Amino acid sequence: MTVVTRFAPSPTGFLHIGGARTALFNWLYARHHNGKFLLRIEDTDRERSTDEAIEAILSGMKWLGLEWDDEPTYQFSRRERHAEIAQQLLAEGKAYYCYASKEELQEMRETARAEGRAPGYDGRWRDRDPSEAPEGVDPVVRFKSPNEGETVIEDQVQGRVVIKNEQLDDLILLRADGTPTYMLSVIVDDHDMGVTHIIRGDDHLTNAARQIQLYDALGWQSPIMCHIPLIHGPDGAKLSKRHGALGVEAYRDMGYLPEALRNYLLRLGWSHGDDEIISTEQAIEWFNLENIGKSASRFDFDKLENLNGTYIRNSDDSYLTGLIIPLLEEKFGRKVTSEQQQMVESAMFGLKERAKSVISLADSAAFLIAERPLTYDEKALKLLNDNSKQVLDRLADRLEKIEDWSKEKIEAVVRESAEAEDLKLGKIAQPLRAALTGTTVSPGIFDVLEVLGKENALGRIRDVNKA
Repeated sequence: MTVVTRFAPSPTGFLHIGGARTALFNWLYARHHNGKFLLRIEDTDRERSTDEAIEAILSGMKWLGLEWDDEPTYQFSRRERHAEIAQQLLAEGKAYYCYASKEELQEMRETARAEGRAPGYDGRWRDRDPSEAPEGVDPVVRFKSPNEGETVIEDQVQGRVVIKNEQLDDLILLRADGTPTYMLSVIVDDHDMGVTHIIRGDDHLTNAARQIQLYDALGWQSPIMCHIPLIHGPDGAKLSKRHGALGVEAYRDMGYLPEALRNYLLRLGWSHGDDEIISTEQAIEWFNLENIGKSASRFDFDKLENLNGTYIRNSDDSYLTGLIIPLLEEKFGRKVTSEQQQMVESAMFGLKERAKSVISLADSAAFLIAERPLTYDEKALKLLNDNSKQVLDRLADRLEKIEDWSKEKIEAVVRESAEAEDLKLGKIAQPLRAALTGTTVSPGIFDVLEVLGKENALGRIRDVNKA
């Protein structure tokens, strides 16, 4: 059997973090089994579905590296096929026309509440003759759900789930205007797309029971079900925007690497021993359904940030440079020259050591392409007093004599200068850093001097006395 999974978002908003994890799990399971990962856009809600939301979903998945197989399926375009199946169930006596009015349905809900029951349709048109239908009422088509016995879900995460059929009312297959409902469309699409495994949030568990009933009625093989616990906030409450229930594009804009976010989402509800840093290749090799936990996961921004920092430190310097150059160009409102880009890449080894995000990485690299004279922050200005300015001026004279502008030669001269000034190295390095960067934080000072180049570095040091 070829494993086929699917991700089926509704394009009524962004690709939120819970949806991204669902997509990831489906993608990993398909890749682990050399199967297919399909994308279905469930756009049957025509009022709320938007092209912008579709684009956000597609771009979010591409950014995360979750490429799908085949072209995306758009559910609305298959509505005739869905209606055809409803008509088949009608013809087989497994569905019926229901003429209950809105007032009758409201009365049923109120009665159920008064009796302490879950609201639901009472089946009053289930066995009535259509000749009794009132005039001028467009009927819905309802499924004749079994009203005795049990429906069993053999779930790969939740275990054996048994639901009494009397708890499930006769669901609507076709609305009064003839359009198919979500429940019908989903099972027809999953069947026609050859989906073998459904991996989704456990808020769909009741839907699973209804869908299994429909599969049985149609004589179709039900896919293997896997309902994963939802993601909660750090306080254990349902995930909301204040916790991190944002669109994937928001995480990109906050400076998270897609590979770091993938790793973090993978560990939200799935484990492989004590492993925390899991590469994509390892994730594909190791991923299974057995290691998905049964408890809700808690989203933690601090953990995500620390993981992101680890990925940044271990990323290729040219890759990181490519990510921050557009941010630097936006910051300064000008193109970064190839020479400046090379300077950034040369400094990347030191820059990335402290970065927790691509944004902070770009901020720490900004001094490299800043135009002279630099703007000094408050802490830097405190270091650049009259005494330190004179020390830096004499240091510049000594550095001017270096012919081989290398880190080793630079360090030797700076140390000699500190000794000549009867200063500890830090006392000369701190104002030097302020002069070169405009801040008090940077990679190693000798690396900074080497990367800036002799002319630029000396110019920045001399600028201090002009400030």
